[in-house]
Amino acid sequence: MTEIQEEQIKHTLAQYQDPYLKQDIVTAKVLQSIKIEPSAITIDIRLGFPARDYQETLRQQLLHVLSRLNLSQAIQINIDWEVTSHAVQRGVKGLPQVKNIIAIASGKGGVGKSTTAVNLALAMLQAGAKVGLLDADIYGPNQPQMLGCSGERPQSDDGQSMKPIIKYGLQTMSIGNLVDEKTAMVWRGPMASGALQQLFTDTHWQDLDYLLVDMPPGTGDIQLTLAQKLPVSGALIVTTPQDIALLDVKKAINMFNKVSIPSLGIVENMASFHCEHCGHVTQIFGTGGGNALADEYNVSLLGSVPLTMAIREGCDEGRPIVIAAPESEVSQRYCDIARGLMANLSVLAKDYASKFPNIVIENK
Repeated sequence: MTEIQEEQIKHTLAQYQDPYLKQDIVTAKVLQSIKIEPSAITIDIRLGFPARDYQETLRQQLLHVLSRLNLSQAIQINIDWEVTSHAVQRGVKGLPQVKNIIAIASGKGGVGKSTTAVNLALAMLQAGAKVGLLDADIYGPNQPQMLGCSGERPQSDDGQSMKPIIKYGLQTMSIGNLVDEKTAMVWRGPMASGALQQLFTDTHWQDLDYLLVDMPPGTGDIQLTLAQKLPVSGALIVTTPQDIALLDVKKAINMFNKVSIPSLGIVENMASFHCEHCGHVTQIFGTGGGNALADEYNVSLLGSVPLTMAIREGCDEGRPIVIAAPESEVSQRYCDIARGLMANLSVLAKDYASKFPNIVIENK
């Protein structure tokens, strides 16, 4: 055959649309280099999101695409990743030890936002990310129960900052780890907002790629303060297909739009009920709500999660299903959603402010 050229390989690779990046690897600028030698072709790819559970699938897909060229050389595809900081709201300063903050919001309670947040955080961890989870619900903190760390208190080395509590490799902090679980937090909005900002700034997060913030329900003073004060790179919206839930979710999306926080995707929770005894599927909360919302706001529908006993039992027992049954279909759905979430963030504008050194002018 004629000698293969780099542009031919690049053109062929550009024909593969990555399902998570929503574009080809050339346009997405993850193709780093192509090295052609008489006996081998080496292709280097660097993704902008952790892909320990996806890199082999991607490698096989790209090898299949390249098979169209009938190359005589052996093909080696190296895939790694690098998570960088992404832009946040103007005028809000980030923490050097946290690259990206993602708000998990719903606009209302009862749609499984906290369950979604903890399982996605653990799925991101399994993909190779360094992940933290901040439970921002002052009035109803659930994460300590869901992670099986109720009653654990954070430690401090200097009396000023707290170490995050580590559970399943996940760094976490919650007001529920600072007070008795039966204590009612009878605080007005400004007090609750101040407490949350302290939880964020006074926790010594350890070199995180992503910090997920489990937002309290609603779109009032506390939520707006958090959206304005915390350096958030993007938001994930959790809903059920039900029309009533969608009304409140729209308010949450509009709130983030007003403070210039991009919506990274929508998760449709409790999309259906699967009976474990007869196998019948019931659409308890209706159908199509997540798709309609995604179309209306031009936001990705990252996936749907069914209503199952295993999800509820896992969180009640302090072993979320991603940990308790990692190979289950539901856990794989969470992993797929997490991958889409990280990929959507990876293609947004990066934060270059931290790349520049501080300029100090001295008189000598």
